[in-house]
Amino acid sequence: MTTFASLKGAVRQERGKGPNRRLRAKGILPGVVYNQTENVSMTTNPIELNRILDKSGINTLIDLTLEGDSVPKRTVLLKEAQMHPYRDEWIHADFFEINLKEKLKVNVPIRLLGHSPGEKQGGIVEHYLHDLEIECYPGDIPDAIEVNMAQVELDQVVHVSDLSVPETAEVLNDPQNPVVSVHQVKVVEDKPEGEEGEEAAAAAGEAKAGEDKKEEG
Repeated sequence: MTTFASLKGAVRQERGKGPNRRLRAKGILPGVVYNQTENVSMTTNPIELNRILDKSGINTLIDLTLEGDSVPKRTVLLKEAQMHPYRDEWIHADFFEINLKEKLKVNVPIRLLGHSPGEKQGGIVEHYLHDLEIECYPGDIPDAIEVNMAQVELDQVVHVSDLSVPETAEVLNDPQNPVVSVHQVKVVEDKPEGEEGEEAAAAAGEAKAGEDKKEEG
């Protein structure tokens, strides 16, 4: 189930590209907390946020305490993270404040565990669906939906309807959507040009011979 973590930050007064750039230069991450009534500009420590996500996953419920905020604590989920295009750095983070008593829609990662016996038979694993969309209460969000690959045979397809999902969650994906399969790749050998020409000539010769026989008859 969902893990709770604590994160500290501060309400941000200055907005815009210039102030945000200066914050990032100091190692501070700018962000926004969204809810149904207001948006709160804020800052936090990107190293601490990254540590939380690495340890508990993207759907971790975060108890966010902001210095200068009008409320003592907000329970949030990371909604969107903008990363630098070529450096391993955060640019901006958007959080969504949630009500623990209201259901919400989230994407939960699908995790493949182990190896299929079909792989030893030359099969290749094709992972089609990487996230499952579900609706549930915040406290019931699973860390991941797991597929035991040891039970997936060669030429078998696992569909959404085959997944083991907690009873507290409603799956929103089409039950017939494929999740993962193990299959053999059929290799079509290209025939040399000469062989194809010979086969075509032989076929044409057989057809001509058949026509001659009809004329004789």
